[in-house]
Amino acid sequence: MKVSDILRLKGNTLYTVHPDEPLARAVETMAEKDIGSLVVMEHGDLVGMLTFREVIQRLVKNGGGVGTTLVRSSMDDAPVTCTLETDMDEVRRMMLGCHARYMPVMDKRMLMGVVSFYDVAKAVVDSQNFENKLLKAYIRDWPQEESPPAA
Repeated sequence: MKVSDILRLKGNTLYTVHPDEPLARAVETMAEKDIGSLVVMEHGDLVGMLTFREVIQRLVKNGGGVGTTLVRSSMDDAPVTCTLETDMDEVRRMMLGCHARYMPVMDKRMLMGVVSFYDVAKAVVDSQNFENKLLKAYIRDWPQEESPPAA
């Protein structure tokens, strides 16, 4: 399974923010849309990711408030990315390796979407459920006079 398969199922709604946007407004957007991340774009280029992790770190640094902080000062300015052709096993390894819960999907310099750790986990579970159903149907439909092949 590739990243393109997940994005096809997930849909293509993207939420972005400009790096010079107030962090408070970005947090409001995340709360209103019930999302855990915003892609930070400037002049059509990916310049960072803002997730609840960066927001919490900023809250701790500021004593519980975001004040007049801009997104630029809180965002991850070097997010790990993948492509539409990246295999899901590789995405999982990349996400686990750098503790990323969200990963921008790029086609050269164009943002194609974002996959979350949830999206990856759901794809794995859905794939396993499908394989399970196929195996059960295969065994159920096996002729009664023969034993199914040993696994």
